[in-house]
Amino acid sequence: MLSLLGKRLLQLIPTLFFVSVIIFSLQQLLPGDPALIMAGEERDPAVIEQIRQQYHLDRPFPVQYVYWVQGVLSGNLGESMRIHVPVLDLILQKLPVTIQLGSMAIVIALVIGISAGIISAIKKNTFWDYAANAFALWGISTPNFWLGIMLIFLFSVKLGWLPASGYVPLTEDWRASLASTIMPAFVLGNAIAAILMRHTRSAMLQVLESDYVRTARAKGLYERTVIFKHAMRNALTPVITLGAIEFGTLLSGAVLTEQIFTIPGFGKLIIDAVFNRDYAVVQGVVLVTATVYIVLNLLADIAYVLVNPRLRN
Repeated sequence: MLSLLGKRLLQLIPTLFFVSVIIFSLQQLLPGDPALIMAGEERDPAVIEQIRQQYHLDRPFPVQYVYWVQGVLSGNLGESMRIHVPVLDLILQKLPVTIQLGSMAIVIALVIGISAGIISAIKKNTFWDYAANAFALWGISTPNFWLGIMLIFLFSVKLGWLPASGYVPLTEDWRASLASTIMPAFVLGNAIAAILMRHTRSAMLQVLESDYVRTARAKGLYERTVIFKHAMRNALTPVITLGAIEFGTLLSGAVLTEQIFTIPGFGKLIIDAVFNRDYAVVQGVVLVTATVYIVLNLLADIAYVLVNPRLRN
C-alpha cells in the first residue's frame, strides 16, 4: 500500500507541471487585454503601464509563467483583477459550497445508481430490470435545467416545502442548508445515478457468470453472501473509477444548476471570471479543479486495493 501510494505521489509532480503549463498557456488565448480592463474607462497610458509592470504583463511569456508558479508554490494564486481580492480567498469561500453540493449529489447517485444496478443484474429480464433500465434512460435523457425548473415549480411554488433558490451555510443552520441544497443535489445526482446504474449492472452481470461465483453457490452459501461478499466487491472496481471522475465533474461542472438555484458556488465563480476577463481567477480555479481530479484518481487507486485484496500484490 505504501509503495503504491509513493509511486502515485511521484506521478503527481510531472502531471501537475504539465497541467500548470497548459492552464497558463490557454489563458493567453483569451480575448482582451487585462491591463486595459483594469484601467477602466479613462485608460490613462501611465496607469496601463503601471498595471503591466505590477502584474508582470510586460514580461515575456516564460517569465510570466515563472512568476505565477512561484506564487502558486508559496500559496499565492494571485489577486482578482476586478475586485482586488486574493484568488485563494475567493476559492476558499466558494469551494466549500460546491463541495457540499457535490457530496450530496454523489451520495444520492451512489445510493440510487448502485442499488438499482445490483437489483437489475440479480433480477435480469424481470419487471425490476426493465424498470431500472427505464430509470437509467430517463436520467440520462433529462436535461438538468428542465428537471431543476420542474422541481422548483412542484416543491417550491406548488407545495411550498423547499426554498426555490439561495444558499444557507451549514455553519449557520444545517436544516436550512440541507433544504436549500437538496433539490440541486438531486438534479446533479440524477444523471450520474443513471450512468452508475448501467455500469454497475454490466459489471454485476459479468461477475455473476464467473467461475468463483458458481463455486460459491455450489458450496451452498446464502445468495446474499454470494452477492455482497463475492460478486459485488469485484464488480465495484470499475464503478469506483467512474464515481471518482463524476465527483470531480460535479465540482467543476455544476455551473448550470448553480445558476438555476442561485447557488454561489465554484462553477458560478469561474463563469463570472471568464466573462469579466479576470485571468488570475480563471487560472486559480482551473488549477484547483485539475488538482482535485488528480487527487480523486489517487484516492480511487487506493480504494481499488481496499475493495479488491488481489490487487495488493
